[in-house]
Amino acid sequence: MSSRSLLSLVIALLLSACASMRDAPEPDQYVDEDPMLSEYPVAHAVVPEAFVSASTPDDNIDSPASWRAPDGKTWVFATAKVGGRLVIYDGDTGNTLRHFGSEGDGPGQFRRPNGIAVHGDLLFVVERDNHRVQILSLPTLKTLTTFGTEQLTQPYGLWVRERAPGDLDVVVTDAYMAGKRPNGWDIPPPLAELDHRMQRYHVLLADDVVTVRYDGAFGDVTAEGAIRIPESIQGDVAHDRLLISEEDTMTGTAVREYDLAGAYRGRTIGLGTFKAQAEGIALWQCPDGSGYWITTDQFMDRSVFHLYDRVSLTHLGAFAGNTVANTDGVWLNQSATTRFPNGVFYAVHDDQGLGAFDWRDIAQALNLRSDCATK
Repeated sequence: MSSRSLLSLVIALLLSACASMRDAPEPDQYVDEDPMLSEYPVAHAVVPEAFVSASTPDDNIDSPASWRAPDGKTWVFATAKVGGRLVIYDGDTGNTLRHFGSEGDGPGQFRRPNGIAVHGDLLFVVERDNHRVQILSLPTLKTLTTFGTEQLTQPYGLWVRERAPGDLDVVVTDAYMAGKRPNGWDIPPPLAELDHRMQRYHVLLADDVVTVRYDGAFGDVTAEGAIRIPESIQGDVAHDRLLISEEDTMTGTAVREYDLAGAYRGRTIGLGTFKAQAEGIALWQCPDGSGYWITTDQFMDRSVFHLYDRVSLTHLGAFAGNTVANTDGVWLNQSATTRFPNGVFYAVHDDQGLGAFDWRDIAQALNLRSDCATK
């Protein structure tokens, strides 16, 4: 074989390996069989979807986040893991407005985008295969900066909070693994090595300049508090609380409670209640400290959304739609939109679209408050 032919063969093998890595199942997808709600007696109300967008299965949609545009319309950004782009939906109708981005590692390009969040006029996108978070300005979608490549191995989800004006705390979940079994399944690291499951960054904004400082990592290393397969994370400043999904079904999928400093608080929510897999998390909150947590149980035929009291974490009930299934990411828009005066809960549908639930319908079905003025 000539040297040129040998080089061509090596390049082909490398490209094939890279493609296989991108298309390989994620750590939370290794199950013996797909769990179906129809096979589990999970008590729930049925809340019809306000809309389910058109299906685009080639996108492999993962997570949504909404933003109010200058004209008052609501845009929902969703990460498309295949093709390296974002899908932008009309938040009142589910119609696709446009796509943004392409496969790559430059500004405005993405590799396996996963978690996404909006804070003010900033859009944060986690890229698993670029090992980074990209910050874009809205509505231009101009890239302001990227961060995390020196620390992140296999990032998935994130939570953003404001410490002070122009001073943000960003926590990113990192699902680094310890290798693969002969059947290709990922091996979670031993407990002692799970202390970097969450990576923290300090983001400063000043005069259109963004600077980022690494603020360290955290993760519990006990059998009760460790996060073996992380992805979704959501915080509550008023109650010094982080909720993090534990997606490992082998040890028991549930949601763990940490404090904002990163310490496990000794409580796991929904262990035994989640029958499929704990996924996306959202918080409905009022200024007086009351509200509800919304958590996702990822059944393949219809996703179930469990609600918990914001303060006590008492289980308050569950609902499912008629269609939305196999949900990864969710996003709660508590602000009024043209169609949803009391807010809207968005949930990814089966890796290929976006579903929306009117908060008024959820509140009525589960006897919850429809707004913060209602007691």
